[in-house]
Amino acid sequence: MSQKTLLTKGIVKELWFSTARSGGKGGQNVNKVATKIELFFDLENSLCLTDEQKELARKKLKNKLSENGVLHLSEDRDRSQHKNKELAVKKFLTLMEKSLEKPKPRKASAPTKASLKRKKESKEKRSEIKSTRKKVHI
Repeated sequence: MSQKTLLTKGIVKELWFSTARSGGKGGQNVNKVATKIELFFDLENSLCLTDEQKELARKKLKNKLSENGVLHLSEDRDRSQHKNKELAVKKFLTLMEKSLEKPKPRKASAPTKASLKRKKESKEKRSEIKSTRKKVHI
């Protein structure tokens, strides 16, 4: 198995779920069955992630984390509790995958020839303006 698969299986074991009644279509079924799934993941106390990964995820998911460092997602698109649970786990895994990507370092580009030419011309113009301010010697 790959490292990604092992990490995924370990993270999924650290998730916990809660159910609630879901709004929307479903008729009388909505009033009887708890189909909404709420997914929770404790980022701070996760055993699967390294400290570096936790820090990276904390920065990228800061708006989705509670004060305790718990990630909370909910899913209620489908009428089935099992389907909603699958959707919530998929949503969580894609979110974690994106949050653990390291950003590429920016490479500074060289100035273009045209920009260097404009800079030189503006300096020459400014120099000429300043030289005309000097006292004239007769």
